[in-house]
Amino acid sequence: VLIRGGGKFFKSKMAEEISSTAAAASTAAATRRRSLWPSVLRWIPTSTDHIIAAEKRLLSLVKTPYEQEKVNIGSGPPGSKIRWFRSASNEERFINTITFDSKKESPTLVLVHGYGASQGFFFRNFDALAKHFRVIAIDQIGWGGSSRPDFTCKSTEETEDWFIDSFEQWRKAKNLSNFILLGHSFGGYVAAKYAIKHPEHIKHLILVGPAGFSSETEHKSEWLTRFRATWKGAIINHLWESNFTPQKVIRSVGPWGPGLVRRYTTARFGNPSNADVLTEDESRLLTDYVYHTLAAKASGELCLKYIFSFGAFARKPLLHCASEWKVPTTFIYGFQDWMNYQGAQDARKSMKVPCEIIRVPQAGHFVFIDNPTAFHSAVNYACRKYISPDGQENISLPEGLESV
Repeated sequence: VLIRGGGKFFKSKMAEEISSTAAAASTAAATRRRSLWPSVLRWIPTSTDHIIAAEKRLLSLVKTPYEQEKVNIGSGPPGSKIRWFRSASNEERFINTITFDSKKESPTLVLVHGYGASQGFFFRNFDALAKHFRVIAIDQIGWGGSSRPDFTCKSTEETEDWFIDSFEQWRKAKNLSNFILLGHSFGGYVAAKYAIKHPEHIKHLILVGPAGFSSETEHKSEWLTRFRATWKGAIINHLWESNFTPQKVIRSVGPWGPGLVRRYTTARFGNPSNADVLTEDESRLLTDYVYHTLAAKASGELCLKYIFSFGAFARKPLLHCASEWKVPTTFIYGFQDWMNYQGAQDARKSMKVPCEIIRVPQAGHFVFIDNPTAFHSAVNYACRKYISPDGQENISLPEGLESV
């Protein structure tokens, strides 16, 4: 009886499993049909899967093996009643992370991208940097392939914590300490603020064309004052305060978005004055990647008006907290960088830690794309204490770079 009953039970379970498998296959087929259908006809042809796929295509240009992972940072700070990003959701969040193979004794270098970018922008640097460092690059929360929670911050302080606290939780999840932190542009702003709040984890800070050093009061612009007084200036200022981001333009034009991004990347990175112009493959893959990261759900981009006032002036400038710096710092700027290196010079006067400012020729704001070879020399020089065999610091500045 038991055997017969058991047979009936197993037959029943087998029928359930077959039915379940068939249903799953049917659902998967339907999902594939839905995913194929919208990719051609929907207004904004992108998704998280598209972002990761575009990232893999772009990183196919990199020779060094790497591991891609989504690092779980949970739904909120441990022990806190306030969930991440003031969200009402218990959903766990993730930071898209790539780690490159290196020698075990190599120092760890963490790369943080800027506004409107993501970790793939460093695709021309991974191979060279991985020769000396254990390189880890992330998509900040709300960007690239990381989670894109609803942006609910209402102040500059909350917005800063949005990025700083999520990065700290990522650091804990990765069990990192005593690392070198490199941030570009807005990522430089976040890296600097993080280093002020958590200096015990960082042995060196590298800020590449960092944003947010000066406020409007430090750099009063007659042109900007006059422009604001015009009707065009008033409209643009209103759009800024309404948090109208460049990404909204990309989404608004729908299927014409990729073409718009292609014109931007061609104009921005195809400049013959750069030391190393993008190849056709690089340009095509970067354009594809940039489109998908910009057109996806609005999240991190909405920090703009809380961090900067119209004209890209910081609401809480780094210059004002320069005396609080506790980590040795190297600034790197392109010769044609629209971020003014004089902000770093002004900050250095108040800093109580070692500070260097290096300028790279034939490069603009994206110095690591425009002149990667010289950029790598600048980073290696900044970290000479950690990567030279005997820890020497009295090494000459590489030819072509300028110390200011």
